[in-house]
Amino acid sequence: MLCGALGYAAFGNDASGNYLTGFGFYEPFWLVDIGNLCVVVHLLGAYQVIIQPFFAFVESWSHSKWPESRFITKEYNFIGIYRINLFRLSWRTVYVILATLVAMIFPFFNSFLGLIGAGTYWPMTVYFPIEMHISKAKIERNSFTWIWLKILSFTCLIVAVLAAAGSIRGLVVSVSTFKLFHSVS
Repeated sequence: MLCGALGYAAFGNDASGNYLTGFGFYEPFWLVDIGNLCVVVHLLGAYQVIIQPFFAFVESWSHSKWPESRFITKEYNFIGIYRINLFRLSWRTVYVILATLVAMIFPFFNSFLGLIGAGTYWPMTVYFPIEMHISKAKIERNSFTWIWLKILSFTCLIVAVLAAAGSIRGLVVSVSTFKLFHSVS
């Protein structure tokens, strides 16, 4: 959020989708490489946090749909400490490969990713945690704290809706100049 706000404040609509090289900054190479490494580490962690519930949903659904399938239910011990399930290994590998191919094929992947992020930001990061806090702390309805938490939640919902609108606009603009396997960000 900070990078987006500062980038827009500094460059307006000319803000690049890639802050490391989007403005012609390629030197010194080692600094750009360290920045890219930091982005990769950040995205790997974020990807794991976001995708694990989806993986768990598909795997539990598959277990309940085909409980007799050894491919889906059998766990193998590897080196005595790791449990490997062939379905989990193959399903997750195929998913990551497909997600990578989609990212490479579509040059407007930043806008698409922004739309997904805008759609998941408010419920996962704001609404559910606030509702859990209200429930756990037993905050009374219409109390001062309850009202301000609801205002915070609503404000973040507006931010998410605006971010989704911006991502949809980015997708519409990018689709008009679409060329397969070319980057536009």
